[in-house]
Amino acid sequence: MTLVEHVLARARGMEPGSFALVMATGIVSIDVTQHGMPVLGQVLFWLNWLAYLWLLLISALRLAFYREEMAAHFATPGHGAAFLTLAAGTCVLGTQCLLVVHLPLLARVLAVWGAVCWAVLIYLFFFVTMVRHYKAPFSHTINGGWLVVVVATQSLAVLVALLARDGTLVTREGLLLIAMCLYLVGCAWYFPIITLVVYRMVLLPMHAREFTPPYWINMGALAISTLAGSMVVMNAPAHGPLHDLLPFVKGFTLFYWATATWWIPLLVMLEVWRLGWSHAPVEYEVDDWDIVFPIGMYTVGTFALAHATGERHLLVIPGIGVYVSLLVWAVVAAAMLWRSVHGHRAAAP
Repeated sequence: MTLVEHVLARARGMEPGSFALVMATGIVSIDVTQHGMPVLGQVLFWLNWLAYLWLLLISALRLAFYREEMAAHFATPGHGAAFLTLAAGTCVLGTQCLLVVHLPLLARVLAVWGAVCWAVLIYLFFFVTMVRHYKAPFSHTINGGWLVVVVATQSLAVLVALLARDGTLVTREGLLLIAMCLYLVGCAWYFPIITLVVYRMVLLPMHAREFTPPYWINMGALAISTLAGSMVVMNAPAHGPLHDLLPFVKGFTLFYWATATWWIPLLVMLEVWRLGWSHAPVEYEVDDWDIVFPIGMYTVGTFALAHATGERHLLVIPGIGVYVSLLVWAVVAAAMLWRSVHGHRAAAP
C-alpha cells in the first residue's frame, strides 16, 4: 500500500469523533500548565497542533473523495453529534493559545473558525435529525455522545470569554455578552439531552458493551459548563448590566459543578462493571478520548471555579486531578500508538 493509498484509507475510515483527541490533549495541556508544568504544557500544545492539522487534512480528503459516505455517517443515528468535536477541538486549541502560550491573534482566528464550525454543524445536526424519515429505535439513537452539543457550545463560550480580557470596555462587554449567551444556551441544552440519556440508561436494557466512553460526557458537559461560567465571572467588568447577573451565573455554575461531581463515582462504578465484572474487550478506540477529556475538564473547571468563587479549599481537587488526567491521557495515547503501529504492520503486504 502506497503512502497516498494509506492516507486515503485513513480518511475513508475516519471516525466522526476523532477530534476528541484534540479536545483531550488540549485540556490536559492547560491542566498541567496551571499546575506548574509549563514545559510539558507547551510540548502537548505543539503535539496537539500536529494532531489537529492531520485530522483536518484527512477530514478534507474525506469530504473531497468520500462525501456521500461522510454524509451518510453524519445522518446515522447516534453518530451525527460526534462531528461537533471539530468545533469543540478548535475552540480548545484556541484556549490553549491563550492559557498555555501567548498567541492571541491565532486564538482569534481559531475563535472565528470554531464559531463557523459550531454554527454549521449544530444546526445541520438538529435539522437532519428532525427531518429524517427513518427513525431508529431509541436505544440505538441516544447515547452520551449527544452531549457534545453542550461541550461544543461551552468550549466556544470559554474561548470568547477569554478573548474578552483584552480590548476596550465596549469590546469586552460585547464579547462577554456573547460568552454568557453561549453559556446559557449550553446549559439549556444539557437538560433535555441528559433526560433522554438517563432514560436510556435507566429504563432500557444496557449491556456492558453498550456503556461506551461517550457516556463520560454526562459529566464532561457539566465540567466544561463550570469552566465557561467561571470564565464569565472572572472576566466580567466590575460594574454594569453584566455585573448584576453574576450572582445568578455563580449559583448556576456551582450547581453544574456539584452535579458533575455527583456523576464521577457512578461513572467509575459503571466502568468497573464494563471492564472488570462483565469482561468487555479492552482495546483502543477513538472514543476513549471521551474519557480523558471529561476527567481533564473536571480538574480545569474546578480550578477555575475555586478562583471565581474564592473557595480556595477546592484547589485540593485539581491538585490531585492533574496527575489523574495526565495518567489517563498517557495510557490512552500509548494504546493509540500501539494500535497504530501494529495495525500498520498488519496492513503491510
